[in-house]
Amino acid sequence: MKILVVDDDKEIVQLLEIYIRNEGYEPISAYDGKEALTKLNTNPDIGLIILDLMMPEIDGMDVIKRVRKDSDIPILVLSAKTADMDKIQGLITGADDYVTKPFNPLEVMARVKSLLRRSQGEVTNDQPDILNVGPLLINKDSHEVKTIKGDVIQLTALEFGILYLLASHPNRVFSADDIFERVWQQESVVSAKTVMVHVSHLRDKIEEATNGEKVIQTVWGVGYKVEDH
Repeated sequence: MKILVVDDDKEIVQLLEIYIRNEGYEPISAYDGKEALTKLNTNPDIGLIILDLMMPEIDGMDVIKRVRKDSDIPILVLSAKTADMDKIQGLITGADDYVTKPFNPLEVMARVKSLLRRSQGEVTNDQPDILNVGPLLINKDSHEVKTIKGDVIQLTALEFGILYLLASHPNRVFSADDIFERVWQQESVVSAKTVMVHVSHLRDKIEEATNGEKVIQTVWGVGYKVEDH
């Protein structure tokens, strides 16, 4: 598995390279957004991106937007920006998770492994292989979501994880903390806004593909659910 590390701070890149190798992955490095996009084009087997936001040439936000045009590769944002709106903007743009600087490299690798588990399709329950929820068909094995008309909805691994969790427990309300711990497979810290952004992104994709169908319901002050159809 190749992991692309993108940061204009060479010491940070070198540090992460050490930890990535220690976990058995192969690091590929880039020092600005333009170089990152080039490395992605020449290494189609890259499985995850660790990406700084503040970089020369092309910044991290633009890199995420360009990657998300045709790829659902997991993206972990690594940034000195700590304001909530900066984090939320990164997630809205299409990142899957974030860690703020200064960081513990062990935490970064824990997030990396969690994202890779999701992207590689680890769904651990005994639900049917295909769930039918309203206008959607959700395939557990292929991690594919289609409308009943056969149109594929492109979701990130985390978006699929959220949808599958809710759809496989119809009418059950999951709090943001529950969703974070089950889908991200990490202890919930400041998860509410992170989950909110991913749910919002997921809803937009579903509604666009189904002419406005409201599949995911918000139970105000409690969490989210998918109703049994």
